[in-house]
Amino acid sequence: MIGTLPKEFVNAVLETIPIEISIVDKDDNVVAWNKHATRIFKRPDAVVGRNVRNCHPKKSIDKVEQILEEMKSGKREKARFWIDLKLEENSPQHKVMIEYYALHDSAGNYIGCLEASQDITEIQKLKGQQRLLD
Repeated sequence: MIGTLPKEFVNAVLETIPIEISIVDKDDNVVAWNKHATRIFKRPDAVVGRNVRNCHPKKSIDKVEQILEEMKSGKREKARFWIDLKLEENSPQHKVMIEYYALHDSAGNYIGCLEASQDITEIQKLKGQQRLLD
């Protein structure tokens, strides 16, 4: 990154971007997440410091483990998938995209994983183009 951001800017950016992120360290423990009050995939504060496997449904744990192992070995840098999900009990299905990105230090060593989730339902409806301030 070019330049330095004060912590208040980093926090403001992370809470403003339209993407939920969760960060896992090299030992697969949850370190932090943003958008706590409005998350698609809600979790209690007590998850910080716990193994990421405790945050996923049992049916997907083997896939999460595979992604993390492939990132640690250098075989994979990212994984992307999308699911249909009801965000509220009586709401229509929303399309949610989930991406995992390997995180590396300046020497290229694996230091963890960034999970990014976003409701892309409205994005999928875009047609043509809209210019700035049109």
